[in-house]
Amino acid sequence: MHMTDIQRCEVRPGLLVEWTLHPATVAAAADLPDDSRPPAYLQESHIRTARSVREDGQFVPTWLGTAFDVPGAVDLDVLQQALRGWTLRHETLRSGFRWADEDIRRFTLGAEAVSLQREVIGDFTDAAALVQYLQDRFDVAADALTWPNFIYAAVVRDDCTSVYMAFDHSNVDSYSIQRIPAEIHELYAAGMEGRGVERAPVSSYIDFCEIERESADQIDDTHATISRWREFIQRCDGRLPPFPVDLGLEPGGKLPPQKLMQEKLVDADAAAAFEAYCRPYGGSMTGILAATSLIVHEIGGQPVYRTVVPFHTRAKSQWQDSVGWYVGGAPIEIPTAQSPDFPSVMEMVRAALRANRPLARMPIARVLRLLGSDFHPTSPDLYSIVSYVDARGIVGSERWADLKAYGLIRVSYGDQVCVWVNRLHSGLQLGSRYPDTDVAYKNMRLYVEQLRETILSVARSGTLKLPAQSSAPRMPAPSSV
Repeated sequence: MHMTDIQRCEVRPGLLVEWTLHPATVAAAADLPDDSRPPAYLQESHIRTARSVREDGQFVPTWLGTAFDVPGAVDLDVLQQALRGWTLRHETLRSGFRWADEDIRRFTLGAEAVSLQREVIGDFTDAAALVQYLQDRFDVAADALTWPNFIYAAVVRDDCTSVYMAFDHSNVDSYSIQRIPAEIHELYAAGMEGRGVERAPVSSYIDFCEIERESADQIDDTHATISRWREFIQRCDGRLPPFPVDLGLEPGGKLPPQKLMQEKLVDADAAAAFEAYCRPYGGSMTGILAATSLIVHEIGGQPVYRTVVPFHTRAKSQWQDSVGWYVGGAPIEIPTAQSPDFPSVMEMVRAALRANRPLARMPIARVLRLLGSDFHPTSPDLYSIVSYVDARGIVGSERWADLKAYGLIRVSYGDQVCVWVNRLHSGLQLGSRYPDTDVAYKNMRLYVEQLRETILSVARSGTLKLPAQSSAPRMPAPSSV
């Protein structure tokens, strides 16, 4: 699924309809007692950071979403039934948070209390006006600091209807988002045929939050995991690592606006050849990180590439179908300048991932709390990421192109770089959020072009072709492979 923004997901005119939680559902939530299951550390950090940034005077939307088509003339009653049925599968969507002094407490509605309210907004004949409306509406309806914090919409036409679903990040990760189109299609088709969908109950993300937090709270600052994070952060000058190229930012300034870079890197054949080359070293993820470390060394001159690699935390199969924010991070350090060639950088990446992946099980917010460092959250992104996901195994992925299915990211403000490389049936797709400065644009273009060239060079010949000589430090020469 292409990770993109609302501006680039083929929005077309039509009649706009919205679904939000019914006012009676919202009123019922106000009277609920506290749910004893705490927020995940990730959720708590997200909410506290959102409040901190808001108090500093900036509104920084951070929602995620999905867009996809339902072909043919749609029955809105059946679609509403499908949306409600899907919502009820996932307990996190009927759970929210409220402040009790400085504590964050959870509340959770019973499934029987949840109903949706449908509202016809009106006809839009201009796609640009519709895009602007949707973005503004999602900013308010899927806000980290309010509840409910998600919204569904449909743009209805005679030949097909486009569905849009937006959620505050505390409810979902990109894997959750990518599973949605097939699940809604399944429920809608069943509804049109007047049959039920037999499914085992889906495990609750809220239960996972409780289990993960219980485990995280059992360690203290003497634990080996905390020691390794402490050393890593010390080597990053006391902070979590940014993307190590010049982004043209003024230190201590307000959060800059961000831009999206989104494009196809290579086709399916090149993606398969790159994977085949990287397989002995752990696969394409190792290759992407190794290429990144070489490229940023070339652009920015850092002898060691330090980053936090995102990993899913769905360690047990019971969480496989669950909607939630199942993401942890593992710190890695790659001494790129010491490497003679691409294979040896891949060896270093493979060894670092193997040694440090277990650290991703410990929520970073818990780590930072135990380190006692003054990590005043000033940015919605704690650190920069380069993420690689092979999405071809996700149910329904072979239909994404036909259904115009997209993963939506809100590009607003931030001082970090987030890069997502997704392997689709059509090849490798890249999406990136980065600060909107001329310097950042130039260096991110350089990064993307050199990443593409690295992948193609390896795919074509099994060796890494070097970029042209530049004034930046020289990328180490490869040996013949």
